[in-house]
Amino acid sequence: MKYFKRTQTRKINIGGVVIGGGAPVAVQSMTNTDTRDWRATVKQIKNLEDAGCEIIRVSLPDMESAQNVSKIKKNIKIPLVADIHFDYRIALEAIKQGVDKLRINPGNIGSKDKVETLVKEAKAARIPIRIGVNAGSLKSVHNFDDNLSRAKELAKSAIEHVRILEKLSFYDIAVSLKASNIATTVEAYKIFASKRNYPLHLGITEAGSLFSGTIKSSAGLGIMLYDGMGDTVRVSLTADPVEEVKAAYSLLRALELRKSGIEIISCPTCSRCEVDLIKIVSDMEKETAKIKNIKKPVKVALMGCVVNGPGEAKDADFGIAGGKNIGILFKNGEIAGKVKPEKWVKTLVSMLKDFQKK
Repeated sequence: MKYFKRTQTRKINIGGVVIGGGAPVAVQSMTNTDTRDWRATVKQIKNLEDAGCEIIRVSLPDMESAQNVSKIKKNIKIPLVADIHFDYRIALEAIKQGVDKLRINPGNIGSKDKVETLVKEAKAARIPIRIGVNAGSLKSVHNFDDNLSRAKELAKSAIEHVRILEKLSFYDIAVSLKASNIATTVEAYKIFASKRNYPLHLGITEAGSLFSGTIKSSAGLGIMLYDGMGDTVRVSLTADPVEEVKAAYSLLRALELRKSGIEIISCPTCSRCEVDLIKIVSDMEKETAKIKNIKKPVKVALMGCVVNGPGEAKDADFGIAGGKNIGILFKNGEIAGKVKPEKWVKTLVSMLKDFQKK
């Protein structure tokens, strides 16, 4: 049972994926290929689809990349979002090519009349728009030294640009208000959420590498998700985008907002542990990553000793509690046999594959 209440936001449709209105928090990522190479971009998106990505964003730096949108769309299964900076004509081309959603940054897309032109075309094509406000591209944000003032400026900018769309009777809007500072980001989202009910795309921008970026993103996203905010998330990492998707699902599962896929529970080990649990868990993660499309939630416990091990393993769908050169295998809370440490991974992976077939 979830222990917090999600904020109710307006429902919008992104190429068949509904966000807002109580829909599950959707996992989003962004390609890092050159979009002018549409084949390489499609290849990466397919890898992201296999990892569970539900919405994918591509950067369109020029007209050539925008003209590849239709080719990319024809070869992928998930909604495609066009990220546009500086030139509104690229966004117009993306609409023409059939993109599912636009993401524009009001700090650099151009004058209000250009934004209005985009809105009219998006409305005609029934394409949602994400207003993406980033602290790095809004010069006014850096006129302040404290996080709260910066957050207020981010929220102010987002609301100003939302009003442009509202004046044109356009309401298929999502909003993001990102900074690399957690406090600034969290406060900006809180301020905006108190004034508008549009779905929110959450992220901590420029979070960092796979290790530090995952921790920083999880800290910021966790606060906002726990407070009930967020309809889509991206864990922005300087890494393979597949890692963003994996981290996002791990975070959402930890908060009980998503329950699909494999959750591995393991103890931190101590002197009572008589098996090489660190290696076993590492091998288990590598092997389970190869199992695709597990939609039902499944919990696997790998425990090193008899103190907490049997209890945790019993609560899991599958689990092994370690002893001296042996492990007690549990299935749905019942003892199912004994397994030598070198066969723990193979045994559990086999059980997971059988589970997937049911």
